[in-house]
Amino acid sequence: MAAPVVDILMYHSVSNAEGPTSIAPEIFAEQMAAIAEAGVKVISLDDLLSAKAGKTTLPKQSIIITFDDGFKNFAETAWPVMEKFGFSPIVYVPTGWVAKAENWRGANEPARRLMNWAEIREMSDAGVSIGSHAVSHPDLTTLPDDALLAELSQSRKTLEDRLGKPIPHFAPPYGLTTLEVRSKIAKEYKSSVGTRLGRASPDDDIFDLPRLEMFYFADLGRWRDHLAQKGALYLNRRRLLRSVRETISKPWERV
Repeated sequence: MAAPVVDILMYHSVSNAEGPTSIAPEIFAEQMAAIAEAGVKVISLDDLLSAKAGKTTLPKQSIIITFDDGFKNFAETAWPVMEKFGFSPIVYVPTGWVAKAENWRGANEPARRLMNWAEIREMSDAGVSIGSHAVSHPDLTTLPDDALLAELSQSRKTLEDRLGKPIPHFAPPYGLTTLEVRSKIAKEYKSSVGTRLGRASPDDDIFDLPRLEMFYFADLGRWRDHLAQKGALYLNRRRLLRSVRETISKPWERV
């Protein structure tokens, strides 16, 4: 029997801003509606961890919805759509940028503002999982050990202090890690997602989970095909093109 397949969807901003890290609100709403229509179950990272530990069984096909950066338009635009469908996502927050406008390497222009602490608490209380996206949104692979450990531990502790809940999940900025970085992430967290393009399963390394960048599925027909398990050829082609692009691009140009 084939292993269960988990699509971990990656979003950043739900807005009409330029660039691949923004999805137009109407397209996002259509993508969410297509999930509901297809009857694919939306699960959590905790569900995936439980299945990996052999404590639960996953459906043949399921989805985890993730958002990087914690932009304000998550609360204003994305969450009301997901709440309507009963979908519970996870938002990865860079704690040093809370309530500020993005200004890290590769940020959008015009800059997008992040949620403030009151909004993050409101989302958490409403059922949204909150994860860590480090403190200052750095490339973790460039940091000395002391700075790396500070980014990992301080962000978790700040979120736990602010929200009064454990923060077991992490997403490295830019998706950039190494084996050494992931070994340090594993000392602070229970999972880590990246930007490696692909579908996940309980057999995957829980600290190097692949995701689907949803701007690749802005075409609703492609997204419906994927949900119907008919999109393997398209995904393989995107993966090949992505590999070529990453070979010739600078790391900070990756999504």
